Amino acid sequence: MFLTVAVAVAVATNVGATEKSNPNPFSGVLTTATAAELPSKAAELVTKADAKNLKQTTIDVVRAAVGLNPAAAPAIVGSIAQSSADMAGTAAATAATLVPNQAVAIARAAAAAAPTKAGSIVEAICRVLPTTYQTVAAAVAEVVPGAGKAIIAGIAAAIPELSPAINQTLAAYNGDIPSVSTVLSQVAQAANSANTTALSSGTPASLPRGPGAVPPQVPVSGAPLVINPGAGSPAPPGGHNYSAP
Repeated sequence: MFLTVAVAVAVATNVGATEKSNPNPFSGVLTTATAAELPSKAAELVTKADAKNLKQTTIDVVRAAVGLNPAAAPAIVGSIAQSSADMAGTAAATAATLVPNQAVAIARAAAAAAPTKAGSIVEAICRVLPTTYQTVAAAVAEVVPGAGKAIIAGIAAAIPELSPAINQTLAAYNGDIPSVSTVLSQVAQAANSANTTALSSGTPASLPRGPGAVPPQVPVSGAPLVINPGAGSPAPPGGHNYSAP
């Protein structure tokens, strides 16, 4: 929790300083939109951006829109994700840094609007708010139940320190994922065990911790499904099309 708050404060401070020196180019046009129009107007601005400036435009639009109406962050992200699926992760992560207490709702909205980007949405949010990996991933898994492998791969890519625990857990299932919540509970158990071992040996613990009940560890059998944090989940034909914040 402390890490989450610290990251959010640091990001908010940097964003505030940047926007003072470089005024957001979309603040003016979004100010004219009503509360009901804000999400669709934000999405329209993103869809009109050229490919070269698409990512930065998404970041600026989300910052401006959420700044005008923080409570509408999930709706703003959902609208952008629906019209520009490739920017779902970028929009979600940008909004989550501005209103971290709405990270789960933002993740849900983004995943519902762009279900094929579930893995990249989880990865993007976990990169900026790593301690929320369990709640964010579980929420996205509820919205897109068939995206388990992509979601777990997104966590591994965003938080490389969790890769050993993820691989250890997945090895027990021969590459099959019974449910994201089950896998995450066992990953948390393995990660917390690694933290305890590190502390007892005098090495600083670095793995994120998460809440939740921990089921018994399943005996390891079969060949493990190794996830390379740099590569993400096993790539489908054509490869992944993840977007980073």
